[in-house]
Amino acid sequence: MPKPNQEEQLLELLKTVLPKAVLDPKLADKIFSALENELSVKERMAAFQKFCKRTELPDLEKKSISEVQKHFEESFGKGAVSIVPHPAKEAVTVEVETADGILESVIKVGAVTSSEEGEGEDEIKPTYVAFPIAMPSDPELIWMLGRDERMSPEEGDIALSKVQESFWESKAGQQHLRKRVERTFPEFIAKVPSKMLNEVGLKRHYKDPEPIKQIKLLKARKHDSK
Repeated sequence: MPKPNQEEQLLELLKTVLPKAVLDPKLADKIFSALENELSVKERMAAFQKFCKRTELPDLEKKSISEVQKHFEESFGKGAVSIVPHPAKEAVTVEVETADGILESVIKVGAVTSSEEGEGEDEIKPTYVAFPIAMPSDPELIWMLGRDERMSPEEGDIALSKVQESFWESKAGQQHLRKRVERTFPEFIAKVPSKMLNEVGLKRHYKDPEPIKQIKLLKARKHDSK
């Protein structure tokens, strides 16, 4: 399961457990906010570290450092990036000032290896199990989705609800709404990008629902008497 999804599930669990364990609502909210912020910081730092590992620094010449500076400024803005070379270590320190704090990492001299370029892409792919979905208004029609086998059906339901909200609030979702596409589950499952589902541990097998089919039982054969 993708790490961000694990963190989201932890926060959802904490929302349920904290009010029972901490009687003071203000204290419970304070604990929850602190943990939420800490997880967010860790996630941003991990993404920044990957960004640095994929940045190539052939040498410590002024031109090379300027290119790295430009590369970071394109993502974080001018005036927010500081690069300090360390000739003895054949590396540079990169500091980026953001609204949420300072991000810092090190880039070593040398070509980026293929393993670093593909880091995060070679993770173990999740195994999906059947996750059938039906609308309360028509329980006979089933959308067959898949969920990460490490997720429970309840966790899959939470992830599906969240990704629906995220999709309709996204730029693509807003464009569909402006084109008068109805904000319904059938429209969502037909238009949501597969990557968006995969990020929360879900997978779409079929865009259209299938009716429930009842199989016919074969009549038992009588054994011929000898």
